[in-house]
Amino acid sequence: MSTTQTNAWFIGRQNDFESSARSYPRKFPFALAKAKGSWVEDVEGNRYLDFLCGAGTLALGHNDEEVNKAMIDLIASGAPLHTLDLTTPVKDTFVETIFSLLPQEMQGNVKIQFCSPSGTDATDAAVKLCKTATGRGSVIAFSGAYHGMGHGAMALTGNLGAKSKVQNLMPGVQFMPYPYSYRCPFGLGGDAGTAAASAYFERILKDPESGVPLPAAVIIEPIQGEGGVIPAPAEFLRTVRRVTKELGIPLIADEIQCGCGRSGQVFAFEESGIIPDVILMSKAIGGSQPMSVVVYSKELDKWSAGAHAGTFRGNQLAMAAGTVVLRRISDPEFLKAVREKGDHLRKAMESLKSEVSIIGDVRGRGLMQGIEFIDPDGAKDIMGHPEPSGKIAAEVQKRCFERRLIMEKGGRNGSVMRCLCALTVTMDELDAMIEIFSGVVREIDSEIRGAR
Repeated sequence: MSTTQTNAWFIGRQNDFESSARSYPRKFPFALAKAKGSWVEDVEGNRYLDFLCGAGTLALGHNDEEVNKAMIDLIASGAPLHTLDLTTPVKDTFVETIFSLLPQEMQGNVKIQFCSPSGTDATDAAVKLCKTATGRGSVIAFSGAYHGMGHGAMALTGNLGAKSKVQNLMPGVQFMPYPYSYRCPFGLGGDAGTAAASAYFERILKDPESGVPLPAAVIIEPIQGEGGVIPAPAEFLRTVRRVTKELGIPLIADEIQCGCGRSGQVFAFEESGIIPDVILMSKAIGGSQPMSVVVYSKELDKWSAGAHAGTFRGNQLAMAAGTVVLRRISDPEFLKAVREKGDHLRKAMESLKSEVSIIGDVRGRGLMQGIEFIDPDGAKDIMGHPEPSGKIAAEVQKRCFERRLIMEKGGRNGSVMRCLCALTVTMDELDAMIEIFSGVVREIDSEIRGAR
């Protein structure tokens, strides 16, 4: 093999010319050459099972044939590929498809804003929209939230690691506790913890002495992703929706990671039966290509021409590919399969948890599952659970990669290993992941037990 075609050669060059902000190459030191379905291949011919899939972007896996054909056909047709916000038949079909998937209560009463390509742009656009519509200036977000890395979106993000080095972010952000049964902020857990979080949210917004003015918006992830794969209990979401409705506060549902079928439903908020005022969509919606949109109630459409813009909001390839993805993931049989595969993975992880001492919690919905690692000999939190262990999770991630399985971490202290595989993953591929992952976890657990 030529020395210029090894992983080490490419990684060395990347280290030389790419910024120190790069993250994934530090965990996965290889150079990608090919990809198909749930598999990727590096320049040395090694194949890996990909349970990251563009951080959930590739709902149908790598190089799906129907998605690729839609893009190739568009290129061959001579249609424009870059259109700003001018309309095209491709765009019209894409919008019609999105609207057709919305809950019945929203259909016929929504508008759409195409944003710059990333999800963080959709977050910023939604905040601007709600501030314009309400005339108010603050926003309520939740501990553990992740809404993007832009200057405004990062202000709404819970993780302090990135925020602490960037001063003077968007002002007027108020954080509220998010129900997290395993590490309940109230020290209660379960239904009691959910009830406490719900009561606190309602009381703060309705108490004239709370010190918290009515915000321009409340933004929430129905399932927190980077925060550690934490589904919001349905009762909590219903309380948030009821209270915001009563007080005339727009509710923004961030479906950027948990949407597009990943939860086993088209939108993760559907499980609770709520109807938000604003929905953020990105990642999988572009069919592997950059795309982000905001769908919102017509009552909020108080923008003037040019109030929000973005050069690359007219990505026609993303619209063509995204239409394919949306039609596929909304099929009831497809969603049923996602739920079944998610149940299969969840049961395997719960079984593994019962065997080892280093897994504290398993949670999630559909094919968005999280496994939280703990230091079994560490200090206990207010719930009596050992503290989260990012060190153990990092070792699990490293050894999985060595055995050709790619998975990402998240959660408090990076302690949660997350499943963000393709929704088209097969049961055989799930079993291969389970075998590798379980073997690594048992191995590390045995070493820790032996060292005591």
